[in-house]
Parts: sequence; structure tokens; C-alpha cells
Amino acid sequence: MTNPMSSDPRHDNARHPETPPNKRLWFEFAASVFAWLSLGSLDCVVAWRACVHQEQFGGASYHPGARVLYFVLWIALFGIAFLSGSMAYRTWRRLSDASGLLSAEGRERREFMSLCGLFITLTLGCGFFWMCLPLFILQMCLRAR
Repeated sequence: MTNPMSSDPRHDNARHPETPPNKRLWFEFAASVFAWLSLGSLDCVVAWRACVHQEQFGGASYHPGARVLYFVLWIALFGIAFLSGSMAYRTWRRLSDASGLLSAEGRERREFMSLCGLFITLTLGCGFFWMCLPLFILQMCLRAR
């Protein structure tokens, strides 16, 4: 008599306890994308709420708390992206037999997902800084125009 759980791929973690669970792999893969999209939405909402209603009253000034709110939420979302990237790197190092990142290959699904999560985080991490950089140079309302 065969064990019905042994042929089910959902129970693959029961046979190989060193492999990460699927929820962790999906977090590593998608958390940076979610954080980056949230930052873009946050950028639109904060700029609209902070600047548009002020222009109706004659000036393009912003509320000083808007910049602080934006930076606090930026740090939180960047922290989520950094956490997912570091988790993806640790998972890839544990699953891969490659010695360096330049010679990396995703030979199976788990290794591929962790490697993609790492590359997505590295790419969107640069995007995080590019989205926040103008706020150090320009006023928030000038940037929103």
C-alpha cells in the first residue's frame, strides 16, 4: 500500500524538511513588487492630498507633515523589500550549489523562485531610491506637477 501523501507535490516539504515552504517562497518573490507598487500609489496619494488642495487657495505649498509621512512609509516599505530580498538570498544560498551569484542558475522551481525574488528585489531596490531622490532636491508640490 502506497502513501497517498508521497506522490502529492504539496507535501514535498514533509519529505524534504530543508526546503522552504511555498508561502515563504511567494513572499520572497512578490513582497518587493507589492512594496514598490504601494510606494507608487502612496506617492500619488500623498502628493495629491498634500498639494492639490493647497493650489485651490492660491499657493503650491505643502503640509510639512506630508514629507515626514512619505519618508516614514518609504522606510517601512523599503524594509519589507529588503527583508524579502535577504530571505530570498538566504534561501537561494541554501538551495543552490553555485558558488557565486554570477554563475547562478535556477534548476528547480524553489531555487528559481528565490533567485527571481533576489533579482526583483535588487532591481526594484534601485527604483525605491530613484522615486525618493527628487524629494531631497525638489519641493513635493513642484515634483507633483
